[in-house]
Amino acid sequence: MSTVHGGPSRLDGPPASSAPAAGQLTDESGTPAASPDVPVRADGIELIGETKGSGYREPPSLVRRADGQAIQLTRLLYLVLEAIDGHRSVDEVADHAGSRFGKLVSPDNVRTLISSQLLPLGLLRLADGSQPEVKKADPLLGMRFRYTVTDPDRTRKLTAPFAVLFNPLVIVAVCAAFIAACWWVLMVKGLGSATHDAFANPGLVLLVLAVTVLSAGFHEFGHAAAARRGGATPGAMGAGLYLIWPAFFTDVTDSYRLGRGGRIRTDLGGLYFNAIVAVATMGAWWATGFDALLLVVVTQILQMVRQLLPLVRFDGYHILADATGVPDLFQRIKPTLLGLLPWRRTDPEAQVLKPWARAVVTIWVLVTVPLLLFSLAMMVISLPRLLGTAWASVLKQQSQLTESLTAGDIAGAAVRALAIAAVALPVVGIFYVLLRLVRQLTTGLWQKTRGKAVQRGAAMAVVAAVAAGLAWAWWPGTDTYRPVQPYERGTLADVTTAVFPTASSTKLSEGRAGKTVALWPAGAAKPTREQPQLSMVMVPRADTAATRSTNAGSEAAAPPSWVFPFDQPAAPEEGDNQALAVNTQDGSVVYDVAFALVWAEDGEPVDTTNEAYAFASCTDCAAVAVGFQVVLMVGQADVVVPENLSAAANYNCVRCLTYALASQLVLTLDGPLSDDGMARLNALWAEIAEFGRNLQNVPLSEIQGRLDAFKEQVMEIVRNDPSATKGTATSATPSSTATPVPGPSESAPGSSQAPVPSATGGAPAPSGTTTAPVPAGPVTGGAVTESPATTAEPTAAPTEPGLATPTPTSTGG
Repeated sequence: MSTVHGGPSRLDGPPASSAPAAGQLTDESGTPAASPDVPVRADGIELIGETKGSGYREPPSLVRRADGQAIQLTRLLYLVLEAIDGHRSVDEVADHAGSRFGKLVSPDNVRTLISSQLLPLGLLRLADGSQPEVKKADPLLGMRFRYTVTDPDRTRKLTAPFAVLFNPLVIVAVCAAFIAACWWVLMVKGLGSATHDAFANPGLVLLVLAVTVLSAGFHEFGHAAAARRGGATPGAMGAGLYLIWPAFFTDVTDSYRLGRGGRIRTDLGGLYFNAIVAVATMGAWWATGFDALLLVVVTQILQMVRQLLPLVRFDGYHILADATGVPDLFQRIKPTLLGLLPWRRTDPEAQVLKPWARAVVTIWVLVTVPLLLFSLAMMVISLPRLLGTAWASVLKQQSQLTESLTAGDIAGAAVRALAIAAVALPVVGIFYVLLRLVRQLTTGLWQKTRGKAVQRGAAMAVVAAVAAGLAWAWWPGTDTYRPVQPYERGTLADVTTAVFPTASSTKLSEGRAGKTVALWPAGAAKPTREQPQLSMVMVPRADTAATRSTNAGSEAAAPPSWVFPFDQPAAPEEGDNQALAVNTQDGSVVYDVAFALVWAEDGEPVDTTNEAYAFASCTDCAAVAVGFQVVLMVGQADVVVPENLSAAANYNCVRCLTYALASQLVLTLDGPLSDDGMARLNALWAEIAEFGRNLQNVPLSEIQGRLDAFKEQVMEIVRNDPSATKGTATSATPSSTATPVPGPSESAPGSSQAPVPSATGGAPAPSGTTTAPVPAGPVTGGAVTESPATTAEPTAAPTEPGLATPTPTSTGG
């Protein structure tokens, strides 16, 4: 909540009582009467005095009118106003002010100051004795719709008991407890159970909201009690609307009588009372065990963080203003910006602050002005989406409100009503701020260009251009007022491209909305915003490699130019095996075969990878990739994480077929193979290599069966070798698990979309792991791991000789 204090342009306070002094001329009401030679102060004028710890080279003095408006005066003006007591003549006022000022002040000087300064400011009565008509300052970032709850007397009585909380020992204890509570809630306990309990019980949500609102009011007690502790007199307390949110306020203008330390203590008093609320809440949680109360601790932390922002008139703003001794920082924006211009650096208005204060205020201006302008721009740009989202949320909450009322759930209905108010209020506040801004700018330009036809025409042209731009940005369109969706990121780029689309913003890219052409099966329900469907989007990339090797350490011919809308598979590392078949030539067939036998010595990690990839982008063509790997581990291995991968895809393909098969066998041996076993294994591997060289002559439906037979022969050699099994194992019975992969699909001629799985053509491809332990005694005969993986993506069976439609089957061993 906002605290109204420290800003001399927007303070509230009731009129102060003033009795006529002895010997004064009075009117029928008993108040002093003004005459041309005897000036009289206006009713309710309060002389606060010189600001202590000021950042000005010449500290200003403050006075406050009956309407609560505080005004900064130079020392001479303040001395003249102080000397005007209703019975001194102009000559006597000049003598009194001159003696206090230390320089000669003539009666003509006093008359000039009265007519040009004090009367326009509403600090003196008019010549006929009537009260001046004053207009209170109405800053754009000031509080609006104020309602005073307590007068100064009641405020003093209510806050007097709390002044004791500013005893140094109490402050240290509360701060220590607050730090411990924050650490425990955020780092140890967490907020999961608290959030669950609160939203599972609407009554607890109302309790948290009520405590949070009351704590915001208690925050203002902290400011008033801190001012009273320092010796100042707090004024009225109440509520109003600040920016777009309700806010409480406390008039602590009297704290300017205090030094810099007293004013900063007053500024920090509200945050200190937030800490007290957090500590008290922890005590209530300990007594009741309601985890939902812990959310109050979080709300206090969030309030404190928000209050410390120095950009607008929160506590952080007043802390900075009192630390620098510059009461109203916003009044220094224009002089500071003009003082940055080389030819305006020596202007008197730019030199009124002390050097260190000027440096701090300049930094604040350079940070605050861009951020406020940026916030205003984002408010304007995002307003249509905000309105759409707010309207959708209100409709949803209204429906739930009706359901709660129908069910008799009063607490739930109250929560829904508060939710509707919380959604509607910021929207109303945004419109109000924008309307005030437009009105002030238009009125200001009209007044400043009075009598200047050219400048007024230019100003109105600018206003008309801005209005046209807003109408264009807010004009109803297809997506202008669309509610924000949960999948949207909401980045700055997204906000700006929503209003100013570019060529790149209309294309699909990761994490962003865009436009593309999609093909959908005839008769199928099309996705909508409310009921989206999962799909895969292929985004073309330019950074692709041109070569791959079938096995790490051996080079292969460079594949054709990469035309596919996804990244090329990474090259195999040492010990890995990869078959990569890429076909982009119409009417052709491309085979790539990679067979590898890998030995792993005792203790070496087994993390080899066996891969097979088949990709085609052509007409009447095929791509076939087969990767076969046998890994023999001798002795014990602490890390065994082999990978077996396959993938097949077609892109812009007509009557083409892609087939990828990856088959992997991992065996554990107790010791090296004997000479006879090695001879048998070498002979078998020569047969396997010959099979690979002539693979293009083998029907696709037979490839996996032949590879499974080779794996059985390898396992048989290991089982029957006494050196590898130490004579304990003679057979193995593997068990298998297979996970089917969706069958092949068809793509329309010329289509560039990813193939959609269907049930036409082909058979499911297995992907599984088979382990064959030695069945006798302890595990000494070696473990067997088999991983077949097959992927097929045909669009239509090609007509080349010796090429058949793949029909892979699930295998176990």
